[in-house]
Amino acid sequence: MYENLTIFQLSGNVAEHAGRRQALLAQNVANADTPGYRAVDLPNFKETLQNAPNAARMRASRPTHLQGLPGISSAAQSFERPGEPDPNGNTVALDNEMMLAVEAKRQHDRALAIYRSALNILRTSIQVR
Repeated sequence: MYENLTIFQLSGNVAEHAGRRQALLAQNVANADTPGYRAVDLPNFKETLQNAPNAARMRASRPTHLQGLPGISSAAQSFERPGEPDPNGNTVALDNEMMLAVEAKRQHDRALAIYRSALNILRTSIQVR
C-alpha cells in the first residue's frame, strides 16, 4: 500500500497550493480599496495536477533527481479573476474573498489531516511510537 509514499508528497503539495492561494486572497483583501486593482487567484489543485499529469508517475534515476514532486503546486500560475469592477476599477469583492479564504483553509486542513493519517498508518505498520 505504501510502496512509494507519494501520498505524503501529494498532500504536501496540496497544502502548499492552499497556502499560496491563501496568500493571494490576503493580497486581494489588502488591496480592496486600491483603485484599478484586479483580484487574482490560483486555479484549483485538480486543474494544476491535470496540467502536470506525469509528475506523480516519475521515477528518480539518481539520488539527487526528483526530490519529492517538485513543480506540481508551484506550476500553478495566478490569473486575474473576472469580475464586475467598481467605479474605481477595483474587482475585489470582500464577501467573495472571505468565502474563498475559507475554502483554501479547508483544503489546507484536509491535506494536513491526510498527511497525519497516512503518517499514523505508517507508524503503526512499522511499530514506531
